[in-house]
Amino acid sequence: MQKLVDGLHKFQTEVCRSHQDLFRNLAKGQRPEALFITCSDSRINPNLITQTQPGDIFIVRNVGNIVPPYGASNGSESAAIEFAVAHLNVKNIIVCGHTLCGAMRGLLDPAGLDALPSVKSWLQHAELTRRLVEENYPHIEGVDRLTITVEENVLAQIENLRTHPTVRARLARGELSLYAWVFKIETGQVFQFEHTNGQFAPIDETAPPSALPETTVFRRAI
Repeated sequence: MQKLVDGLHKFQTEVCRSHQDLFRNLAKGQRPEALFITCSDSRINPNLITQTQPGDIFIVRNVGNIVPPYGASNGSESAAIEFAVAHLNVKNIIVCGHTLCGAMRGLLDPAGLDALPSVKSWLQHAELTRRLVEENYPHIEGVDRLTITVEENVLAQIENLRTHPTVRARLARGELSLYAWVFKIETGQVFQFEHTNGQFAPIDETAPPSALPETTVFRRAI
């Protein structure tokens, strides 16, 4: 805890003083340009990855960066999506998974979650992901299988997003863009899904963010 307390003191005495204009503006309200849905994993820091300031992105975090289909859960995910899209008028939604994801590892080995009943129940919202991997990638094992599960899960959650009325309405009017990202912990790279070739590719200065089409997206099995 001392590390957290020391950090809090530094924030109050150094950061707040040097960013007074920023915090004054934030007190007037928030106008984020994107909803960023990612995992609760402590190794993922959306603001660090995107180099954004407070107020720039509206963040939703949960185990496995899961978006339950509309009406399938009483959790806060649906409320957060509705608030970000209908009230804050975000123009972009990013679903960002990450490599070495413990939730996806558990999804592949549900028997190993018997001691974590709440986690096991939550991961039922990713059953589509498990089936896709089981049926389409029986020949891939180990870390590669886990990475593919992470990627397939991001795409599955994108499809779940489309079941939310506020998202569907804004997509139909061309007022919202969806993005599928995977953060590679080992290197700090971010990969985006390219619907033109059905694969994930690194995002760099020569490859700007690629929005997904309005129709269902599929990953080409490898």
